[in-house]
Amino acid sequence: MNIRRTMKARRAMTAVAITTGLVLTVAGCGGGGDDDKPKSGKSSSSSGGKNDEGGEGDKETEQPAADPVLAEVKGEGDLTLKVTSAKRDEGGFLTVEGTVTNGGSKAWVAASWRGDESELTKNGGSIAGASLVDTEGKKKYLILRDTQGRCLCTRFTGGVLSGKTVNWFAQFPAPPAETTKVDFQVGAMPPASIEISESE
Repeated sequence: MNIRRTMKARRAMTAVAITTGLVLTVAGCGGGGDDDKPKSGKSSSSSGGKNDEGGEGDKETEQPAADPVLAEVKGEGDLTLKVTSAKRDEGGFLTVEGTVTNGGSKAWVAASWRGDESELTKNGGSIAGASLVDTEGKKKYLILRDTQGRCLCTRFTGGVLSGKTVNWFAQFPAPPAETTKVDFQVGAMPPASIEISESE
């Protein structure tokens, strides 16, 4: 009799423990349901706020800043020449860059910019005839060339059409470190006074 009563008591205790565990589990799951639901009120109002206030979704893409203009000259049949950079390189070179805009009614072929030397005729329409003048040091620097006479500069293949703007570059021997200003000269364009900067 004692054994039967003991077994019944154990079974009853086990059933009570299991029932209690199930009740707690169900209660725990039921209480956490709100955490899994998206908070529609907050998210819709916050996203709406961003759009209404010009948030990230409405922000326009920022345009890259234009290159600073060191010098600008006009002449030679409605041409506009801009110099945007003149950097001294570590290898002893000075790289000058800029743009040329054809404001005339016809295409421009840069024939007068390639220089008068017979060696430079191989460059075709180019900026090979450009030079830098150090007025204080009284020196003139010509564009660098390779062994075949080709300039280290832009060639305007096909010319520049009316109303178009193209980029150009030219490499020169670097003036001494103490020279910080030079005049850029090409063709019949007026000289453009530019300031030299060190490469970063």
